[in-house]
Amino acid sequence: QVQLVESGGGLVQPGGSLTLSCTTSGFTLSMYWMYWVRQAPGKGLEWVSRISPGAESTYYVDSVKGRFTILRDNAKNTLYLQMNSLKPGDMALYYCVRSGAGMDYWGKGTLVTVSS
Repeated sequence: QVQLVESGGGLVQPGGSLTLSCTTSGFTLSMYWMYWVRQAPGKGLEWVSRISPGAESTYYVDSVKGRFTILRDNAKNTLYLQMNSLKPGDMALYYCVRSGAGMDYWGKGTLVTVSS
């Protein structure tokens, strides 16, 4: 079955960096657009970034442009989100999402806490 498992979250100081990973299984990663979506405490879901199946195209929400980089390694069935210059406003539960028939499969998320 399709599985998406995020990792790499944790506590980081403002200005710090983290790299999130999403290990996928049960489908051919190279066939799908993939997303990172986050949910801050008490707020709704926010799309953060997306990447085309072959990584030719990437897109970011304005608030993370220049700080976050989405990457994928289809041979390793893994999606990444490199996050630099983290801000308190980046604190959220980060989900890895497959875009098939809509955003059809979600991981359980990994928590990023930005605090001094």
